[in-house]
Amino acid sequence: MFKFLTSLFRKKADSVDSFLMYPEGKRYYRETHSIRRANIDEDAIKIINRLNKFRYKAYLVGGGVRDLLMGKRPKDFDIVTSATPNQIKRIFNNCRIIGKRFKIVHIIFKGKIIEVSTFRSLPEHRLEKHKAENDYLIKRDNSFGTAKEDAARRDFTINSLFYDPKNDSILDYVGGFEDIQKKIVRVIGDPDISFKEDPVRMLRAVKFSVLLGLDIEKKTKLAIKKNRLELEKSSTARLLEEYNKMFRTWKTSIIFEGLAENHLLDVLFKEPADKLKKIDPEWREHFMDTPLGKRLAVTDKLLSAREEMTPAIFYSLIFYDIVKDLYENDRGHLAHNIKESLQPVFERMGIPKREQDNLVKIFISQPRFHVTDDEKERQNSFFKKKDYFYDAFMVYKIVAISENNEAAVQTAFFWEISLRQRPKPDSHQFGQQNRKKEGNKKRPPRKKHRDRRGNGNQQENGSNPSNESKKGDSGENRNPSYEHQDTEES
Repeated sequence: MFKFLTSLFRKKADSVDSFLMYPEGKRYYRETHSIRRANIDEDAIKIINRLNKFRYKAYLVGGGVRDLLMGKRPKDFDIVTSATPNQIKRIFNNCRIIGKRFKIVHIIFKGKIIEVSTFRSLPEHRLEKHKAENDYLIKRDNSFGTAKEDAARRDFTINSLFYDPKNDSILDYVGGFEDIQKKIVRVIGDPDISFKEDPVRMLRAVKFSVLLGLDIEKKTKLAIKKNRLELEKSSTARLLEEYNKMFRTWKTSIIFEGLAENHLLDVLFKEPADKLKKIDPEWREHFMDTPLGKRLAVTDKLLSAREEMTPAIFYSLIFYDIVKDLYENDRGHLAHNIKESLQPVFERMGIPKREQDNLVKIFISQPRFHVTDDEKERQNSFFKKKDYFYDAFMVYKIVAISENNEAAVQTAFFWEISLRQRPKPDSHQFGQQNRKKEGNKKRPPRKKHRDRRGNGNQQENGSNPSNESKKGDSGENRNPSYEHQDTEES
C-alpha cells in the first residue's frame, strides 16, 4: 500500500512521467523481439558506436525500429542521441547541420544520408492545463532534453521506440512495443493537443493505418475528426512533401480512401472533394467507386506494372474533375478558363508557379490527343517533344482506362506505340526548388591584373597555394561523397 501511494506522488500530472507508460523505460531483449543487427544499415551502427565511444547515448529510433519489428524493410535508419548538433559535427567530418524548426544533422555517405537528431524536451504547454482556445502549433522545437522526454514528445507510440545495438535491446517508454503487437495507432498524450501542435500528424495517422494494416485507436480517431480543420494551419510546403511521399507508396488510392473516411480529404483537397460531393453525397463511404478513386486505383496498378509516375500526374488526376466540364464548354478560351478554375486551388495549396504552369499545360493538351490523322504527323512529332508530353499522355491514358472509354483507350494506344520520352529526374521533386541548378551557375572569369613586369598577379587570379589550402579545409567545400571509414575515425 505504501509503495502504491508513493508512486502516485512520484507521477505528478504536471511531469513528463504522466505521459509515459513506463517512466523508467521498459527493456525488451533479443529473445523477446525480432530485430537483428544483420538487417540494420552498417553505417548506422558505426555512427551509434562512435557516439557511444565519445560517451553520448545513441539509439535507432522511429520508423526504422517500427518497420523491423513488423517484418518490413526500412527505407531509412534515423538516429537519436544526447549529443547536440554542434557536438555531433565535431565528431564527424562528413556531416552538415540543417533545418530551422528542427535542427538535425545529416551524416553523408556515398549514395546515402543518415539523419541524426538530438533528444528533445517536451513542449512547455504540455505540462500546463489544457485550454481549448490556446494555439499549440509548434513553430520551433530546438530545446534539448532526455531520452524519456524525447519519447514523450513524439507523435505515435509505434514511432517512439529506441533500439540499443550495445545489447540488442528495445527501450520503450510509451507502450509502443505492445501497440505494434496489437496493431494499433495511438497518439502519445492528449490527441487534441498533439494534433494542434502538429496537424500533419492526422494525415500521418491515416497513412500508417492504411500502409501498415493498423487500426486507429478510438480516442485518436475521434480527435482526428474533431481537429481536422487544424490542417489549414499547416505549412503548405510540408503538406506537399507529405503528398509526394504518399504518391511513392503505390497505394495512393487506399490512402485517399482512408483520408475520405476520416473526413480529412475534404480539408486537404477541398475543391476536388466538393465535386465528388455533387456527384454523390455519400462519396466518403464508397470512395473507390468515385471518378477520383477509380483514377488513383488505375495509377497504382500501372505503378505496380513498372510505369513511371510523377507528382504532376497525380495532381492532374486529383484536379481533373475541376476542369473536366471545360472541355465540353465552347465559351471562352480553354487555356484562360483552365487557369481561372485552378488558380484558387493553386493559391490555397501553395503550389509553386513552375508547377502551376506545368499542370495547366497538361490540362490544355488533353484534347490534342484526339488528333491522330496522318496529315498531322509533323504536328504530332512536334507535340511529342514537349517536356510535359509524358505527363499529359499518362493523364489521358489513365482517365480513358478509369472511364472505360474504349475509343479513348485506342487513341492512347496510337500515341503509346512511338512513346520513347521518359519523365526527367527533377520532375519527381514537385514543389521543391532545384537549388543545385541555381548554385552551379558559372562565374565569369576574373581579369588578370598585371604587375609592372607583365606577370599575372598570383593573389588576384587565385593561384596562391596558401589560399588553395584554406579553401580545401573549409567545411563548405568538402566533397559530399564520403567513404564509410570516416565514421570510424577516433
